[in-house]
Amino acid sequence: MRVSVLQRGARFLCAAITVAAFAAAAEAQRARTVATPAPTPPPAAAAAAPAPASVTAKYEGGVTGYMKRQTGTLFFDDGAGRLVFKDKYQREYFSLPYKSFAALWGDTKAARTKTGSVVSSIPMPYGANMLGLLMREKRRYLVVQFDDPDTKIGGVTSFKLENKETLASVLSTLAQKAGMTARGEAYIRPTPTASKP
Repeated sequence: MRVSVLQRGARFLCAAITVAAFAAAAEAQRARTVATPAPTPPPAAAAAAPAPASVTAKYEGGVTGYMKRQTGTLFFDDGAGRLVFKDKYQREYFSLPYKSFAALWGDTKAARTKTGSVVSSIPMPYGANMLGLLMREKRRYLVVQFDDPDTKIGGVTSFKLENKETLASVLSTLAQKAGMTARGEAYIRPTPTASKP
């Protein structure tokens, strides 16, 4: 009788341990609800400083009839309500009315520097000239999508600016002068919705 009582006790203990192990495994696999904190809003972007009345820029093309890329000056002509590009002799090259702007945005492109191009073209032992391929810089562009008032054709032009701060100030100032609204990282002029009869 003693053996059978001990055997029953051992079986009961094994069964209890097995049930406890299965219960623990089931509890470990049960889906749990986790309290998620409320999303924090992104930090407000610092307002860009107002742009000066004129800024050095390089015209990259895009305006019908003005194909020559050149360095000059962007000028805000608030009296006439237009953006003027002047060549290096400060002669007016072309202008775009503020009201013709459909969208404005900034763009950044990485390109190899002139020094990097020279270094990579010089024959050097052990491929040392390959270091020239790593010499890169970021170029900042103001991109303007507009509706040409003379030809009634839409176009896109861009101006290369000196740095990120200049681009931010010109972009926000130009959008404010043109009465445009922000959409993401760009500024747009929403089309008026047609009124229903």
